[in-house]
Amino acid sequence: MSATLDPMPSMIDRIRHDLVGLKMPRALEALDHVVRRLEHGELSALEAIDILLSEELALRENSRIKTALRMGRLAAIKTLAVFDFIFQPSLDRDRIFTLAQLGFIDRHEAVYFLGPPGTGKSHLATALGFEAVKAGKSVYFTTLPDLIGSLARSEREERLQERIRFFCRPSLLIVDEIRYLPSSKAAQTCSSSSSTPATSAAR
Repeated sequence: MSATLDPMPSMIDRIRHDLVGLKMPRALEALDHVVRRLEHGELSALEAIDILLSEELALRENSRIKTALRMGRLAAIKTLAVFDFIFQPSLDRDRIFTLAQLGFIDRHEAVYFLGPPGTGKSHLATALGFEAVKAGKSVYFTTLPDLIGSLARSEREERLQERIRFFCRPSLLIVDEIRYLPSSKAAQTCSSSSSTPATSAAR
């Protein structure tokens, strides 16, 4: 009885195996569709490679952004694209979009959004945070009451310097609800410097 050798895996099977080994699930998912287009002459070999790599990169970038938003406590995604500038005609749209270029972060400048409740301060600050995350910068969102409470607890536990370093670590620290201060000595000290409702985005 003659032995029959198994045929060698096809090139597509090898590519699938390699994509699994390289942990490229989106490229693996798109492979069959891209190969069909390649066989029909709709794509060149370089274009096929470009599509597979682009699909995988997009998946990884989306995953990175989601993780960074979660770690930065930016649960609600708010963008400048959906901000209603018509509702706030006094707002300088060009200036806001200049801020979205994030030069103020590199210059270590503080940005304050001032105005009464419901005017979009938190939306704008969070939108800048989203732009910073997309640009690969670290961001952390907190409210002033939470910030003060955290520092107060750390002071009682003799870990104040460690906690201060934690808040200084991100490239962009967003502090919301500056108007709503807890009743404490630390809060009273802070309220003397800014009693105007504000959302700050500062390093």
